[in-house]
Amino acid sequence: MTDPESTETPPHDEVGGDSTPAAPEKPPGSRKKGKGSSPVKRSGLKIDRSAPLHQARVFAMQALFEDDLTEHGLDAILTRMRENEDEAVPESVAAHAARLARGVRFRQAEIDPHIEKAAPAYPMPQLASIDRAVLRVAVYELLFEPKVPFKAAINEAVEIAKRFGGPNSGRFVNGVLRTVSEGIAAARES
Repeated sequence: MTDPESTETPPHDEVGGDSTPAAPEKPPGSRKKGKGSSPVKRSGLKIDRSAPLHQARVFAMQALFEDDLTEHGLDAILTRMRENEDEAVPESVAAHAARLARGVRFRQAEIDPHIEKAAPAYPMPQLASIDRAVLRVAVYELLFEPKVPFKAAINEAVEIAKRFGGPNSGRFVNGVLRTVSEGIAAARES
């Protein structure tokens, strides 16, 4: 449940005997915008991986992922995640993650048809387990969390899919959720 990207590499001069000088630090805001800039800035919305809501979404997705692949049971998984001593999970994060994961399981019969309609070429059992869990959390938020802006739910899901899923997961999740959100918006307007 740790982020593989979170391991830090020591500065260049600490790695070995290379005497090449380190590049000078650039002032904030001087980085080129575009490909390769900030890995968490998408569509004008900066995603803070340390933010409690982001952490809760990640933990909810991980619990649903594990529940799909094992027979551990969602409540046992959530309890273990909450009591994990290796990762200090704030109570508010654990509580929100549990609410999201339980909400997804309770409303899954309502959530899955939205995903299936938006991605008819990919039946639910054939979806990658990570993508399925990410989509379920995001669609739950789109349908049942009116305080969460559609754009925020979609961008968070895309970031989580890119972080944990396959090379095309972010693009796939983005396409599905855009279609789902357009359908939900149209249904609410009529």
